[in-house]
Amino acid sequence: MDVFALPATRALIRAALDEDIASGDVTSMLTVPPRLRGRAEIRAKEPICVAGTPIVQRVVEAAGVDVEVEERVADGDHISAGDIVARLAGNARTLLAIERVTLNFLQHLSGIATQTADFVAAVAGCGCRIVDTRKTLPGLRNLEKYAVRIGGGFNHRQRLDDGILIKDNHITAAGGITAAVLAAQSGAPHGLKVEVECTTMSEVTEAINVGAEIILLDNMTIEEVGRAVQRIGGRAVVEASGGVTLSSVRAIAETGVDLISVGALTHSAPAVDLSMTLYLE
Repeated sequence: MDVFALPATRALIRAALDEDIASGDVTSMLTVPPRLRGRAEIRAKEPICVAGTPIVQRVVEAAGVDVEVEERVADGDHISAGDIVARLAGNARTLLAIERVTLNFLQHLSGIATQTADFVAAVAGCGCRIVDTRKTLPGLRNLEKYAVRIGGGFNHRQRLDDGILIKDNHITAAGGITAAVLAAQSGAPHGLKVEVECTTMSEVTEAINVGAEIILLDNMTIEEVGRAVQRIGGRAVVEASGGVTLSSVRAIAETGVDLISVGALTHSAPAVDLSMTLYLE
């Protein structure tokens, strides 16, 4: 799936341009000659994992302007400070008008990819996957989850309809883990596995006994996660989640879990430092 070609992405870019440009770039109209042409270079100012390069062309298309775009790197490339991400050429006023929207998307998506790559590197050799969550900015989920994949991570549920994850509130409403899991198993669409969130060892035992296919260990200590993995003994896929950081993720991975979900991949990834510099032709 080309996330940049989705109607939702096109609408998002158009909305971003409308939000930023509104009736026009007053500063450029007052200071830049109308027929002046230029070229611009987008450069990294720090080492990053690039994500979102196709969006430069999509911004140009959404703006309906005559700007040539040359992508100098590909998504997933790890580049150094000073490396050129893309070159643009066209009317100078136009280049300045689309600068901020273009950089906002690139900085945000590359920030997610870069942070994801750091987590993936931290667990290298442990045999577990780093996965994201649904803790995404409204309207940006497709792009943010794409950036996670670019960084080497994997996607958890995209939406509420493509996975069964029984959490604490479901357990409360259903009357317990056993009741919730049995109800989910009885009506689950073909192919959807039943995952249940557990916060204690007794809940882990109950989830195993009722036949949960995936067990999510939520906010357990590393020692508790290790004991839970031993108790599960391969009878279910094991996912660890809750407060995972770069400093703790390796120790969690070494307990033998299969998945580590990290909400911070999307909800707390810092934007990377990119800049666009204009040169006159």
